[in-house]
Amino acid sequence: MSSTPRPARPASLPRRTGRQLRRALGARHEPLARPVDRARARAWLFAVLAAVLVVALSTGGSLLLYRGTATRASAERARLHQVDAVVGGTPERPAAGGGRFTGGYHDRIDVEVTWTAEDGTPRSGTVQAPRSAVTGSTVPVWIDPAGDATPPPLDPLALAVSAACTGLGALLTLLALVVLLLRLRLQALDRRADTAWTDDWARLEPRWSGRAGHRRED
Repeated sequence: MSSTPRPARPASLPRRTGRQLRRALGARHEPLARPVDRARARAWLFAVLAAVLVVALSTGGSLLLYRGTATRASAERARLHQVDAVVGGTPERPAAGGGRFTGGYHDRIDVEVTWTAEDGTPRSGTVQAPRSAVTGSTVPVWIDPAGDATPPPLDPLALAVSAACTGLGALLTLLALVVLLLRLRLQALDRRADTAWTDDWARLEPRWSGRAGHRRED
């Protein structure tokens, strides 16, 4: 009873990776391997190393950016403090039933408020408040050491999201550049291989087909 040979199993990813690495470094003895094959393996190796470096740089850059902005935000938060300001007047709200933009697209409005500075002097100004604010209600206001209203300090979560988006954008851009360079390199190697194959075929085809002998007889 004859047994049907089983098809060979494909090599695992670590074995294929190791084989490509040895080929790229010239440590794998392959009599049939062409120089262009080793160049192609080196191109893939450099692309993988570049991708790892890009990931490391993007991650490190994001962390450094977050730490720098978080430190400045913490210093700003320590310098400022929040007080309750009394709403003194609100703009007239348009009648219901208007168009989409009649009542204002945003959910915050400018209101006139008054507050007391640290030295006890009364202050007033215009700040942003929810649209539900009415005269006599209180809204939180950030003030600087001089007692003047100032924008609130940056939120740590917003800083983390901003740093992550910046790092992700840099990561995708650099990875796209690595892929583009790898593709250009592989296309150049493919053209080199096609040219070498054409030259070899033009040299060997007359001998293989016997046309070289006919030319000598002629």
